[in-house]
Amino acid sequence: MIVVSNISPINYLVLIGQIHLLHDLFGQIIIPQAVYRELSDAAAPLPVQDWIADAPDWLKIQPVSQPSDEIIDRLDPGEGESILLAQTLDADLLLLDDMKARHVTTERGLVIAGILGILDQAAMRQLVDLSTAVQSLQQTSFWVSDQLLQRLLDKHS
Repeated sequence: MIVVSNISPINYLVLIGQIHLLHDLFGQIIIPQAVYRELSDAAAPLPVQDWIADAPDWLKIQPVSQPSDEIIDRLDPGEGESILLAQTLDADLLLLDDMKARHVTTERGLVIAGILGILDQAAMRQLVDLSTAVQSLQQTSFWVSDQLLQRLLDKHS
């Protein structure tokens, strides 16, 4: 399975202490250079900077060779490169949360999942206590509607 990730799922999984879920669910994760730079940036949370500085061997950084286009250029560099890399690799899954990027991704026929989809899959495989993970996620800057969150929790209760 080829899985490409943008910064958001990695960032929040590190912050809630559940980054291992990416490897547990998908094995290898591939990120473009722009995502690596964002994770390493001084503006990133310190736990995220520390994690990427000593990244596990299941995380692969790959340059993007496909040229950008007008639509991609309107996105954040990490999101744009993630979409281009997923297209180039014919990825099975692209991990990202940003709504604008998700819209572009679905228009291009790519399969996507965000942090809630990852936690949902992990809960179905009994890899995480969903309620605890969601509580931790709510203590970060991640925003999700109460209705969506409640539907996810109800699904696993």
